Amino acid sequence: MSPHAIRQNSSQINPSTELRKFAVSRNAFLPEDAPLKQLPNAYYEPWELIVHNLPSLIEAGETGIRRAVDQLPVLSTDRLQSEPEWRRAYVILAFVTHAYILPPQISVPFLKVSKHLELPPVLTYAAANLWNFSCAGDDFSNLADLDTLISFTGTQSEAWFLLISVAMEARAGAIIPPMMAALDAVKTREYDVIISALDGLRTCIDGVGVLLERMYEKNDPSIFYNQIRPFLAGSKSMEAAGLPRGVFYDEGEGKGEWMQLRGGSNGQSSLIQFFDIVLGIEHSTTGNNTPEPGLPSYHELIRDYMPGPHKRFLIHMTRMGSIRELANLPAANDDHRRMKEAFKAATEALTIFRTKHIGIVTRYIILPSKQAAMGGRQNLASASSSKKEEKELTGTGGTVLVPFLKQSRDETAEAGKLKN
Repeated sequence: MSPHAIRQNSSQINPSTELRKFAVSRNAFLPEDAPLKQLPNAYYEPWELIVHNLPSLIEAGETGIRRAVDQLPVLSTDRLQSEPEWRRAYVILAFVTHAYILPPQISVPFLKVSKHLELPPVLTYAAANLWNFSCAGDDFSNLADLDTLISFTGTQSEAWFLLISVAMEARAGAIIPPMMAALDAVKTREYDVIISALDGLRTCIDGVGVLLERMYEKNDPSIFYNQIRPFLAGSKSMEAAGLPRGVFYDEGEGKGEWMQLRGGSNGQSSLIQFFDIVLGIEHSTTGNNTPEPGLPSYHELIRDYMPGPHKRFLIHMTRMGSIRELANLPAANDDHRRMKEAFKAATEALTIFRTKHIGIVTRYIILPSKQAAMGGRQNLASASSSKKEEKELTGTGGTVLVPFLKQSRDETAEAGKLKN
């Protein structure tokens, strides 16, 4: 599967074939069909039984999740056949990993499944969101039809938090082919194609933002911060939690490896990076928000936490260039001038979206972090909730949260300030 871009005339692009090799569907980076609700082979029933009862097992602590996992056999991955089965296995093992770290019964198959899917062995956005939902209909953007498959807490707040992202991904699926056609049209100066795509992108981003703001409807900030968020973080920068070397992935018989991995976050969504790429928005922020010349930005580093085909798709898109290149040129005619205005409007929409995201973070993380601790369970992720100062608060993806989000927002706004 080559990551190299192949330029085609926009009229020749067939989305169903052009995008299939990158695992991009009509639902954007979600699968074409809803994920499996369970693995079909009865051999994997021990895994399914644990995740079916995961909230109650976690609540029981030593006599629950630990005992259940310790009694598991080390199951082989040889009986996984289709990609949906590999994805289901990844979701199962990721959730169990963040509930109980990390005996060979989990780490051995998890390492193999992760390698197959080209993902790290941790609860990524793909495990928590992209492959962890069911839908009563065929419209994955309809929140009323969505439900989660696996949950840590079994709460409505957790389900709503995860499903908002599913709906956002699906809402944006239809914009991907037009934006690819628009990039192709940059070289031929087909302004009508570009303007139409940019207008569609602005509408799409606005619609995704409306879904994001629905987070407030059924996700309680206190439940999210104290009960859900601790399970989402990884083992990177977790010295304060007693994990100076990260987590040991025990493979039994004295074998294993220490790993420091980022936890799941919406920063791992390929969709938002797709928006950035087609608009030509450049980010210099690193994981700790300090730009360092010659080093990749956090936005580039985090691609290693995306499914392999999605990462290759973003590389493919980057090599196609961006609309900003044409937008920054002096207006050659009225059509070019209209295109520049459409570009500014799309960039402004993405800036507003990022501002909304900061508002969500303020309500669900910053404000709760300033309140007294409510006796939440200590686990792998607790350190990400332990720093009280806004300037130091760490995101589950490993960034200094608020400065990172604000800088990303400001870089987006800056991209809309055209040179000509």
